[in-house]
Amino acid sequence: MAEKRDYYEVLGVSKDASAEELKRAYKKLAIKYHPDKNPGDKVAEEKFKEAAEAYEVLSDSNKRAQYDQFGHNMPGGGGFGGGAGFSSFEDIFKHFGDIFGGGFGGGFGSSSSRRRSGPPRGNDLQIKVALSLKEIFEGCTKKVKIKRYTPCSHCNGKGGENTKTCSGCNGMGRIRRASGGFFNMITESTCPQCNGMGEVVSNPCSHCNGEGRKHTEDTIQVKIPEGVAEGQYLTLRGEGNCGPRGGASGDLLVVITEKQDDFYTREENDLHCDVKVPVYKLVLGGSQRIPGVDGTEINIKLAAGTQSGCTLRLREHGLPPLQGRGPRGNLFVNIVADIPRDLSSREKELYKELAEIRKDKDTAEEESLFDKIKNIFS
Repeated sequence: MAEKRDYYEVLGVSKDASAEELKRAYKKLAIKYHPDKNPGDKVAEEKFKEAAEAYEVLSDSNKRAQYDQFGHNMPGGGGFGGGAGFSSFEDIFKHFGDIFGGGFGGGFGSSSSRRRSGPPRGNDLQIKVALSLKEIFEGCTKKVKIKRYTPCSHCNGKGGENTKTCSGCNGMGRIRRASGGFFNMITESTCPQCNGMGEVVSNPCSHCNGEGRKHTEDTIQVKIPEGVAEGQYLTLRGEGNCGPRGGASGDLLVVITEKQDDFYTREENDLHCDVKVPVYKLVLGGSQRIPGVDGTEINIKLAAGTQSGCTLRLREHGLPPLQGRGPRGNLFVNIVADIPRDLSSREKELYKELAEIRKDKDTAEEESLFDKIKNIFS
């Protein structure tokens, strides 16, 4: 048995090749050695399988790491891929079909593409749901209205009675044409007679005009987990448009938007707020109440001499992480001195008395500041 070639050598890439470079290299080789393009060529067949095996390993980050360490001699024996880890061309086509965008052999006419299309799947739908910070904090269930296609109740989604095989595509739902030229490329398109269903209805339903579905407005409940953020979305399987004449339903994408809060701003899972505090509390110390995002009260402890403009951090008083992945966010409280404007005569007297008491000390601090500035520029 011939010794296996290095997988990087097979694909013609360096060992630090990116995932996209691997994909391009494999696609190029797969096109070159495709069995439909090289009928009866055993050498091309082996190279096609060899490239598939190499890409199957190197496109998987875990397998690639093991291969980089052990080569073809995987601990425990057995190696990678098994030469194919693929027993037939069909396995290769199924495994890597997405590389060529829905059906590996596409233009080459591999037999894997000759299956009946059947009723097409319905389209996905998208809606936006606006949430308050309280709803994001706690999680919630929202009722939303959506307009979508649902199966016709009069024909049970069949589109009518007396279906028969489409004569335009012989029930395949697709029409194939040879484009000619050097490679004799084969192209496929949806059959216009049956719209890809493979069947036509002789007696269409009068309520849905043979489509098997009708436009309705429905109300559904959407469960929103705690900790979601702007731009994230939930996928509700099968809640989109149903397909025509029994086709599967698409999905509903629920996109999250956030309502602006009057008190808090959000930065990832952290919350920020500005809190006005009376001057006497900043001087003497004390506590200040603020509303929590969930409607409860939070008491903030203030040390004597707290300065306006400082920020206090309350650990894990922010938003919870999505699906419990990580710690809860923090709450950052920016302290702002609340300067009184409507002083009574008694309050004015007290402030004047305080100013007189602190006059000498404040003047000394002022002189010290000017001395420091003079020294800088002298």
